[in-house]
Amino acid sequence: MFFNSSGFLLFFLAVLAFYYLPFSWRQKKVMLLVASYIFYGLWNPPLVLLLLASTVVDWIAGNQLYRIKDDRNRKWWIFLSLAVNLGFLGFFKYGEFLMENFTWLVNQVGWDYQAPAWDIILPMGISFYTFQTLSYSLDLYYRKIQPARTFLDFALYVTFFPQLVAGPIVRSEELVGQFYEPKRATWNQFSWGIFLLTLGLFEKTVLADSLLASTAEKVFNTGSGMLPLDAWTGVLAFSGQIFFDFAGYSLCAIGIAHTLGMELPLNFRFPYAATGFSDFWRRWHITLSTWLRDYLYIPLGGNRSGLVRTYINLMLTMLLGGLWHGAAWTFIVWGGLHGLYLSVERFMRSRKLLLRESILTALGTFFFVNITWVFFRAEDFKSAGDMLKSMFFLAENGKAVLETSYLLVVWIVIALLFAGHWIFRHSNLETIASKVPWWVLGGIWGFMLFATLISQASGAQFIYFQF
Repeated sequence: MFFNSSGFLLFFLAVLAFYYLPFSWRQKKVMLLVASYIFYGLWNPPLVLLLLASTVVDWIAGNQLYRIKDDRNRKWWIFLSLAVNLGFLGFFKYGEFLMENFTWLVNQVGWDYQAPAWDIILPMGISFYTFQTLSYSLDLYYRKIQPARTFLDFALYVTFFPQLVAGPIVRSEELVGQFYEPKRATWNQFSWGIFLLTLGLFEKTVLADSLLASTAEKVFNTGSGMLPLDAWTGVLAFSGQIFFDFAGYSLCAIGIAHTLGMELPLNFRFPYAATGFSDFWRRWHITLSTWLRDYLYIPLGGNRSGLVRTYINLMLTMLLGGLWHGAAWTFIVWGGLHGLYLSVERFMRSRKLLLRESILTALGTFFFVNITWVFFRAEDFKSAGDMLKSMFFLAENGKAVLETSYLLVVWIVIALLFAGHWIFRHSNLETIASKVPWWVLGGIWGFMLFATLISQASGAQFIYFQF
């Protein structure tokens, strides 16, 4: 079930109606848990069992990690949690990728082997809820938290429907405790939640799908031989599309949680105004970047063992971050480029060669980030290579593939996006909204509602659902 569907509107209204009826808090939590399983199961019912299995294993393992004092025995329980969660993720998400690469490798050494067709469905959002449950087990292993009080609280933490399939990736200390006491949204909290939901749907259906997606698709499907202007326009269209799509989902999730009286962490903070690549990752997909930092980069040694080891740790972290996004070498290259950027930036900082923060450094960061989006969006390396050739005047007989109207729409939208991010880079949406007169904010809200409703037919699956 997608947020940008009429079916979800009916589902959401039903959840709100039951939530605000005079039931006990436990009954409301049971209703939210059942609703979350329905939300996920409507996409593919049998895969609810996979989600339930992961929940049960981590609940048992977590309690044992908290109860047992002997470190040797505790390692067996963290191993169980890691094995089950990463095993599910590895089989469903990376099984085909591993099989394809194994087949290629053995064919290179003369073994004529053809792998059977892989027809396993990728469970929606498996990367998100896997990282979420792993953070719970790992935090208990390192004795940073206490286990959830009840299985109901933990199961609701794992499956909470607003952020179940595409984040934010929530730590247990950020959400589980909110289930212990009855929650009821204040009027301001509820109305702000509906506003965020409206804004998120507007970003997804109007900006991402209606204004940008078709241009990105046309350019990336053209292949080689485009004019540089057309190639850059397609890349910028995808840059805007993926931001509005993913940030839109995060706003929807945060807004829905607000209407229930709950809080979810911020996932984006005007990332295209970043004045460097470490700054970019403090602003883009914040809950993933902090997860990678806390559970991968720091355990690898972080920056505690000299510059060379720091570069290696950065590269390993970002390579695995790229692989988390998708089972393809193009995603690994995408992550590797970000690892390279971060390493070069750290080297320059160590030599005091970095430029001061300015709009020029923001534009430079945005330029290099857009190069990485080529590998994120391209189907394979040939497509990525053809796109880069067109972008940098290396394609022969380049031709125009976009009409003037497409060019104008993309460049205007991206210019406004970048300008908005730069102007508000030190602020947040709530602060910005508080400074706008109520009648102006109401007009903006009404416009977004109207534009979203008339654009509903163009709505499509959120990009990050496939991860």
